Amino acid sequence: MNAMGHDEQDRDERPEPDARSGAVWAVVASDIGPLLLAATEAGLVTVVFHATDGVRDKALERLASRLGAAPVEDPGSPLLAEPIRQLRAYFAGERRDFALPLDWSLISGFNRQVLRELAAGVPFGTVVGYGDLASRVGQPGAAQAVGMAMGANPLPVVVPCHRVVESDGGIGGFGGGLETKRQLLALEGVLPEPLF
Repeated sequence: MNAMGHDEQDRDERPEPDARSGAVWAVVASDIGPLLLAATEAGLVTVVFHATDGVRDKALERLASRLGAAPVEDPGSPLLAEPIRQLRAYFAGERRDFALPLDWSLISGFNRQVLRELAAGVPFGTVVGYGDLASRVGQPGAAQAVGMAMGANPLPVVVPCHRVVESDGGIGGFGGGLETKRQLLALEGVLPEPLF
């Protein structure tokens, strides 16, 4: 099973202080705007939308605070090579699933449980309701908490929070903005491409 599967769950609960100290980052262009990607030895640790200078600087400050060391800009790092390659392939329509090691250290508890279920159980081209996802993790009635977990997702696109929608057919919220969510769902064939 890939790194996002349930087999890795117990191992990922351990802290990895040595892995976190060597975080690297890069900003890469995408169809939805610049994305900041950061990785540690353990795997991809964050993806940040709309990574203009101001957004990037705030994200890097938060990351340094959480990881205990400032990440280093290194677009050529081997830690970023595969995430960059797979994201480019995804936006080019050549990849439907991500097979990347993920560093889950920025999220824990219920939020981590929900995001792991989302990554493992909601494939490309499908959507799930907030309440349905809550039921899948044994917490029926926790739809609002699932919404909070989606908002806290440190790995959007790769951990596909854009695939979580309202049960009445509404698109729901999205940290990257509703237009970004629409673009990702259109890329996956869930919504029609915008006319203009």
